[in-house]
Order: sequence, then structure tokens, then C-alpha cells
Amino acid sequence: MSTGDPAAAAPWTEAARARVALAYEACELSELARAAVAVGPDELRGDGTSTAPGSALADAVHLLAAAHRLLAAAAVYERAAGADWQVVGAALNVSAGAARQRFVAAEARFREGPRSPGDACDAAGTAVGAPEGWRSYLLREPLEAARDLDDWVLRHQDGDGDFGDAPVSGPLLRPTPPSGP
Repeated sequence: MSTGDPAAAAPWTEAARARVALAYEACELSELARAAVAVGPDELRGDGTSTAPGSALADAVHLLAAAHRLLAAAAVYERAAGADWQVVGAALNVSAGAARQRFVAAEARFREGPRSPGDACDAAGTAVGAPEGWRSYLLREPLEAARDLDDWVLRHQDGDGDFGDAPVSGPLLRPTPPSGP
């Protein structure tokens, strides 16, 4: 992070950090889904059956786990952005109490963040291993993490929209208009 960069020095709100975490989880899910599309050169026998029975199911389990992390990160973001449990529950078609029960621990872990350099948390607040991991990085350096996600979006865009050159970090760095009369 550049010390001369005013955006780097600006405090990141909890909601902005949660949004970067949500973007990261979406990126991870996308990468896992993309990897499941291609058929590896040694994946199939001549009759079309798998050379590694159960591997497609294992990949789907990893994908489902990533989707659950994305869902938890979305709930954490919505809460950090001001949504109450009623709003979260309504989006999930469950009661506010059920939504709270499902995501309150993830929200608490996210707000707590890593307690030490070796205690990293993912976007949903789940403890993860290596302190040099992406999730720890995005909690320590949200602007740099957002810029890395900018690069990922720009490498993977398919012409569906003009995101500009900072599709993740740009909207998060826009100054908030003053409130009041």
C-alpha cells in the first residue's frame, strides 16, 4: 500500500471491508466453478467413466462450501451496511430469528477480525490457517485486496458491461455525500 495514496490512508468502514470480503468470496466461487467446467485430459476412460470415482462429487462439495461462504459473507455485508435481521431473513425467506441464528457467529467473527497476525479469518469470519492467506490479507489491507479484485474482474470480463478500471475499489472509494440539510 502506497503511503502517498490518500485512499490507502482513509479509514475503511466495516461495511466497505465486508463488501471486499463478499467480492473475494464471489471470486473464489467463480474460480472453483470455472475449474469444474473443463474436462481434464486424463479424467475420463475411453467409455466416458471417471478415472477418479468420486472426484466430481468432491469438487461439487468444495463448490457448495464456497457458496455457503459467499452466502455468509453476503449476510455479514448486509448487516454491516445497516440491514436488520428482518431484512436478512426476508431475503432468505426465513424468520429474523432463523437468520440471526444462522449468521450471528459469522458476523461476530468478522467484526472481531484476526486477533493476531497468525489468527486469520475468512470473509465469513471462520478461522483459517496461514497468516499469509488471502483472507487475512483482505482484512489487513482492504484497499490492496480490492485492487487485486479489480484486476481479476478486468481479466474476466466478457463484454457484459463497462466496469471502468476500478470495478471493486472505485465504488468503495467514492466520497460519501454529506448528510443533513
